[in-house]
Amino acid sequence: MTTIRHYIDGAETGTTDRTLPVYDPATGGAHRQVAAASAQEVEQAIASAKAAQKAWRASSLIKRADVFFRLRQILAERTDELAAIVTSEHGKVLSDAAGEVSRGIENVEFAAGLLHHLKGERAEQVSRGVDVHSVKQPVGVVACITPFNFPVMVPLWMVASAIACGNTVVLKPSEKDPSAAIWLAKAFQEAGLPDGVLNVVNGDKTAVDTLLDSTDVGAISFVGSTPIAKSIYERASANGKRVQALGGAKNHMVVMPDADLDGAAAAAISAAYGSAGERCMAVSVLVAVGDIADDLVDGIRTRIADLRIGAGTDSASEMGPLITREHRDKVESYVKGAAAEGATVIVDGTQKRFEGDGFFTGVSLLDNVRPGMQVYEDEIFGPVLSVVRVETYAEAVELINANAFGNGTAIFTRDGGTARQFEFDIEVGMVGVNVPIPVPVGAFSFGGWKNSLFGDSHIYGPESINFYTRSKVVTTRWPDHTPAQVDLGFPSNH
Repeated sequence: MTTIRHYIDGAETGTTDRTLPVYDPATGGAHRQVAAASAQEVEQAIASAKAAQKAWRASSLIKRADVFFRLRQILAERTDELAAIVTSEHGKVLSDAAGEVSRGIENVEFAAGLLHHLKGERAEQVSRGVDVHSVKQPVGVVACITPFNFPVMVPLWMVASAIACGNTVVLKPSEKDPSAAIWLAKAFQEAGLPDGVLNVVNGDKTAVDTLLDSTDVGAISFVGSTPIAKSIYERASANGKRVQALGGAKNHMVVMPDADLDGAAAAAISAAYGSAGERCMAVSVLVAVGDIADDLVDGIRTRIADLRIGAGTDSASEMGPLITREHRDKVESYVKGAAAEGATVIVDGTQKRFEGDGFFTGVSLLDNVRPGMQVYEDEIFGPVLSVVRVETYAEAVELINANAFGNGTAIFTRDGGTARQFEFDIEVGMVGVNVPIPVPVGAFSFGGWKNSLFGDSHIYGPESINFYTRSKVVTTRWPDHTPAQVDLGFPSNH
């Protein structure tokens, strides 16, 4: 069985004293194993990053940019290879995996513009003969802790920006699908990144805790569930680190009575069931306003009967398995308990049968869901779409704003005034208008509100530059021929 090791100081390394299984979700079998890092191995990776940081920070911005231009070419030319690795461990269909790589490339392209992003500011003559300028300087060693659902895109969201800013990185990917992170580290090396600038450690809580407690790690980037995000934020910030910890979601899609019914139904299906619902931006709640509800539910029910669920390597498959057997069973438990809570089970995906031992489930559609039900309150992270019926636009807004999460939301309408008002009213970090999954392009930043984000900074894009740098302000006066005078008063700019 292949063992996935760590990548430290430009080479694969690590003992196999403790390993964790890596499954193929389509078959249910463990086809690889991953070395679980000890605290000493994580400290070795941190030490490598610390040793490499001084030289990397001193490198020219043009040299750094060249690494990202080369990396972009490698990713573009070998997308199929990387997508196949993702599918083999995550289970998502190949086209979805390739799409993930494409969205990761966006941030590589953004990072290639570091010469522009790292510009400071300057003001001359703030006082007689005195100028002031600011510069952006790296934090130092950054730890990036990434989730299983996007093993390429999320690491590139973090790592590219951090490295572009002159930091060095220790990446801790999910132990469920770790191979993509090793592939990325090698691709960075091939693109010209010096050894030690990007290190990868695999494992579990031992690795994470070591990163959170290390005095040599200056910043933590995390994406995962809300309970873990909150815990990481509290522990790392208590240790004096800057932290961005993105948590869970319960994304609502509002469909107004004037919406394009067919378009809204198709969008809801795509956003709810794509990647088996294992997306933090997946639509999990459909808010049907007024008398469109019956036709909308019927339109979704009719269409999902034709969805093709199977191995991600099968070109005919539209949806693959879930990541683990335990997660599949948990997702199905919400559907099985929905009727007892008062919901109407329109389509019960738990009844669909599949050959073999893969972690498959069918798609589920629940109607008449209400706040307070477990199926509404929890982040299910699976192919389960709940329909909540309301009478008015105001009720829809109140429903969404009362929710504990605030990651993404969308409204489907033909009315520009309603769309504009929704954008103004809604207390959510990312909003789509007739766009069901409003993940921003790389030139903007990604992040939610409320329990979907702990910390002040969103991920990738412009906000990432501020997160991965510290500003330094320099006030300058050069000697002239004016006689020097002693003045114990507070300096004023006059």
